[in-house]
Amino acid sequence: MTKASTSYERIYATVRKIPRGRVTTYGTVARLSGLVGQARLVGYALSALRDGTSLPWHRVINAQGRLSLERVASSAGLTQRIRLDREGVKVDAGGRVSLARYGWRLANAPSERTRTQAAGDSRVT
Repeated sequence: MTKASTSYERIYATVRKIPRGRVTTYGTVARLSGLVGQARLVGYALSALRDGTSLPWHRVINAQGRLSLERVASSAGLTQRIRLDREGVKVDAGGRVSLARYGWRLANAPSERTRTQAAGDSRVT
């Protein structure tokens, strides 16, 4: 198994944990997968999924709370919007979702702040 496929499997395992009716960001998925700072890798992993996958990829949005896929010329953005709507997640006309209302973060995963302070870094992140 290659390093990339191992990383992808970690990403997919994290995405599977996102509950119905919740969203999280690419960066949060990366962090919870042990891939801090690799939000783009999450995007690559999700774009590598086959059509018809049961993985809830539609629950991953960008750090600004926007549906990133709406900016590309494909049906994926519309599919993401429809799937989120079916789960009760409200997406506004600008393609934004309230992270305060619908955001998810694995409860027992250490935050970035906790991890850097544990490593002796006193900066607040």
